[in-house]
Amino acid sequence: MEEEINESTTLKLSIKTLAGIAALIFTLVSMWFVLQGDIAEAKVLPANEWNPEWEEKLPSPEITRMEFDMKDENIRMSIQNTEKVVDEIKLQLIRMEDKMDKGR
Repeated sequence: MEEEINESTTLKLSIKTLAGIAALIFTLVSMWFVLQGDIAEAKVLPANEWNPEWEEKLPSPEITRMEFDMKDENIRMSIQNTEKVVDEIKLQLIRMEDKMDKGR
């Protein structure tokens, strides 16, 4: 029982469906124009190439031994300080647990 679609075929669509189709078409057309604008802008922008003049403005990437030692010492001190704080927190927790056990 196949029905042939021709000029006299009628479709029943709600206003909500028509609005959804219109919104979809509007979104696709908007995306197309935005994409075309981005492509046009990309054609105008300079190519992403390395410029030797930039190298002169960059700081030297070498790290001196003194700088390395200072950073290493700073990190080690931070770790030690963190260990001390954790130990203090452990002691406080033990005291709190003792107080809670005495209260029961």
